[in-house]
Amino acid sequence: MPSGFFEREQTPALLVLEDGRSFRGLSFGATGETFGEAVFSTGMSGYQETLTDPSYHRQVVIATAPHIGNTGWNDEDDESARIWVAGYVVRDLSRVRSNWRSNRSLDDELRAQGVVGIAEIDTRALTRHLRERGAMRVGISTTELDPDKLLARVLETPAMAGSDLVADVTLDQAQVIPPVGEKRLTVAAIDLGIKDMTPTRMAQRGIEVHVLPASTTLDDLRGLDPDGVFFSNGPGDPATADAPMQLLQGVLDAGIPYFGICFGNQIFGRALGFGTYKLKYGHRGINQPVKDLRTGRVEITSQNHGFAVDAPLDRATPTRWGQAKVSHICLNDDVVE
Repeated sequence: MPSGFFEREQTPALLVLEDGRSFRGLSFGATGETFGEAVFSTGMSGYQETLTDPSYHRQVVIATAPHIGNTGWNDEDDESARIWVAGYVVRDLSRVRSNWRSNRSLDDELRAQGVVGIAEIDTRALTRHLRERGAMRVGISTTELDPDKLLARVLETPAMAGSDLVADVTLDQAQVIPPVGEKRLTVAAIDLGIKDMTPTRMAQRGIEVHVLPASTTLDDLRGLDPDGVFFSNGPGDPATADAPMQLLQGVLDAGIPYFGICFGNQIFGRALGFGTYKLKYGHRGINQPVKDLRTGRVEITSQNHGFAVDAPLDRATPTRWGQAKVSHICLNDDVVE
């Protein structure tokens, strides 16, 4: 089943990193140009979930797996209502889509949503460059093919450090996901860029999930009388998320059980008094080994975070809610997980 990419006129595209390194390839998806932070993701599959994950807002994702698009695109695996990545970079775009749930190609979906992609470049060399130099700003264009001119525009774009992006991705008004079967618990989920599957999985466990905007107040939460409060994943620099951090401190003061993931975990670190910092190139994709320091057990996880909590690994830290101690670390680099 041809994708159409190899049947239409092939349009040249240019990728330029903020340090001046450039790559020439072919356009796929939408034509035009885009800017963002260049990051790489190691998943060999699951690109649909990656592209629709709000945590990737304003990031240009490089696929380290060389062959992308073979399973096409379906209507079941989206993690949100749209594609959030700023751009997509692949080595070989599959000539065919072959999956029983596929109903259109990756190329078709990117074009339909106006997302710029570039194919036929050396993604191995690009990934090695980012591992050595770190994640950085990038531009992709089919309209400006002069590297120096495109570089000048890349350097005008904001860096990810210091970017407050939560307001771009949070929902406008509360939504309720009813429990499957008998109701066991009520959870208030603060949407900082939540993936659709998160409240879905909670609901499957008998939880009534109230997905709430990032602007939710402590009084709003008290009105729900939840059994727990959840802070979701999300994009941007956690150091800018002062309002969610203050809300979480209020949750802890009120004695409401809290749990979170990714960006929500970094907000938790800030609420406890720790700082956060930007990772050199982040943890994105699969096969990320995480050790539980209490049990010694190691789990192989899927991740997407470019920032981390700056907390000591060898001792507990006193807070007004008790002793805080790191429980999980990444075995690749000892980053708090």
